[in-house]
Amino acid sequence: MSGPTSGMTFKQRLARLTTILAVRAPLLWRFLRRPFRRYFTSLAPRWDAIVRPGHLAALAAALDSVPPPRRALDVGTGTGAAALLVAERFPDAEVTGVDLSPAMVAAARAKTPPELDGRLRFVEGDASALPVATGSCDLVTLVNMIPFFEELARVLAPAGTLAVSYSGGPRTPIWVPADRLRRELGRRGFDRFEENTHGAATCLLARRTR
Repeated sequence: MSGPTSGMTFKQRLARLTTILAVRAPLLWRFLRRPFRRYFTSLAPRWDAIVRPGHLAALAAALDSVPPPRRALDVGTGTGAAALLVAERFPDAEVTGVDLSPAMVAAARAKTPPELDGRLRFVEGDASALPVATGSCDLVTLVNMIPFFEELARVLAPAGTLAVSYSGGPRTPIWVPADRLRRELGRRGFDRFEENTHGAATCLLARRTR
């Protein structure tokens, strides 16, 4: 029998299970955080070689309809690909990439082009307690990342945009269905949604208009 998790490795299935548990019961994250960080730290040296080609395609297309932000945050930034995309797309924006794994953060910093120094930075941090001020971000992006909905709503400015992208759609190990995203975000005041697809990749834009 085939399904969304068929063909995944054991560790990828664990990543899916971690996602399900963290979304359903965020308090469990305190127990899941350490193995999650350890897993992605082990992947950091080869992350750029194993990511899916075109993994940012849906996000890139979705950004076409996003107002230029002053401050942007990429949550679960990994080696910084999405943060770099945002920084290049919006040349006046200050962009911060946050990741739980210090090895991922180090790799992202090493890749930062000199011309983006001072405008693009990477910091270590927990997505469930982001190291940024309340309402300070005009754009928040997540690519293949667990959404902690209360934190996302906290850091996003009232008229800001949230972009949640999964590079392989339902076959992404870390994945939340669009209807679940809409439902959870709707409970937190988001009432304008836009879905984008590009090949297997998906991206949901969410905004608050009230």
